Amino acid sequence: MSYLDDLFGLQDQTAIVSGGAGVIGTMMSAALLSAGARVTLWSRTQESVDAAVTKLATSPESADRVDGRRLDTGSETEVETALNKVIARFGSPDILINAVGGNFSKGPLVETDMEQFKQILHLNLVAGLMVPTKVVAAHWIKNQIRGAIINLTSMTSYNPLSGVWAYDAAKAGVLNLTMAAANEFAPHGIRVNAVAPGFFLGKQNRALLIDEKTGEHTARGKAIIEHTPFRRFGQVEELVGATLFLASNTAAGFVTGISIPVDGGYLAHNI
Repeated sequence: MSYLDDLFGLQDQTAIVSGGAGVIGTMMSAALLSAGARVTLWSRTQESVDAAVTKLATSPESADRVDGRRLDTGSETEVETALNKVIARFGSPDILINAVGGNFSKGPLVETDMEQFKQILHLNLVAGLMVPTKVVAAHWIKNQIRGAIINLTSMTSYNPLSGVWAYDAAKAGVLNLTMAAANEFAPHGIRVNAVAPGFFLGKQNRALLIDEKTGEHTARGKAIIEHTPFRRFGQVEELVGATLFLASNTAAGFVTGISIPVDGGYLAHNI
């Protein structure tokens, strides 16, 4: 094996990517698979699971190392069942990526739909972090496995975006809980870190950033580009390096409690 294989290779390791059928989750899954890991995708719909697995299983060899499960990651019972299926298929997981999340509400605070607010908090914090982390980390601690967790933080974990109150609160919470869990799990050899994507075009935010009729940036899209020193949106492939670094116990064995912005300098913007 080469030096880089030794440093970043994930041979004989098993990864769970919760939210693995999304744009970012699929890219992270592909990176882990390419680094030698066995990968199980968790997603909310069978259609998205099937599409993601088909996209990743590009050869007989990769098909043997990728699997998908439909479940609600907000349900402890469903997550426990899915974890047992992972163990039966690939063995105990070594890596958990929490990539479930999203936003579907924007507006003035005084017009906030509180049911939607609760749903977004549940999606990003309960289903997107707490339940999978609780179940998988309990398994690791019981079996003395030195696992690695990678959460998805956001630019809103650091600076709020206007009008997305629940998403702001949830992603700030993800950053806080990443650090708190890193502290609690460190004695067990479990690392907890996060990747903070800047602005990447996906299904959920495209309409906010790109005018569907003209193909031009919306006012919000223009503001983001102006605020980003690289003056562009990110390419999802640019998340691969941070993912493999944080997943590797060799490369990042003494790294825990951090969130790595992959944001084109968005957080470093000044005037």
